[in-house]
Amino acid sequence: MYLRYIGLFLTILLLTACASLSGMQQRFAVCSYEHAWEAALGSVKDRAIDTKDKNSGMIVTGWLEIPMPGRTFGVLQRDLGDSKDRSRITLIVKPLDDVTKISFVEERQQWVFRGGSRLFGWASTDPSDDVKHDVQRRLDAKLKEHGCSPV
Repeated sequence: MYLRYIGLFLTILLLTACASLSGMQQRFAVCSYEHAWEAALGSVKDRAIDTKDKNSGMIVTGWLEIPMPGRTFGVLQRDLGDSKDRSRITLIVKPLDDVTKISFVEERQQWVFRGGSRLFGWASTDPSDDVKHDVQRRLDAKLKEHGCSPV
């Protein structure tokens, strides 16, 4: 009986992990773990940090709300009013043989009309290419500041 619950738990965990890491971007740099860690932190310094675990190499920012004016909903294209997205970034820094790998992904949600008793709520949406390019640009700049060579 317990084996069935453990199997179900592991299946859910695996599916959640795969879904949350889709769209992961990777950078490799020739430098020490210390310098790569500092560069990763510096690349998201404009956001609040919720998780900063140097031992596991994980950095998770807090949610950042972004106003999205002009968004409409429904067949009649009604104005959504207080339209917004929110975004958070997860970075993972891992030392390899002679390089350090820095992976990152943006999780993005939008405030949408849901209907029913809860008219509006957060729903997952595609990550922003602008955010992805901005984090890549900042990360490369910070790596260079720390004397690292992006590969």
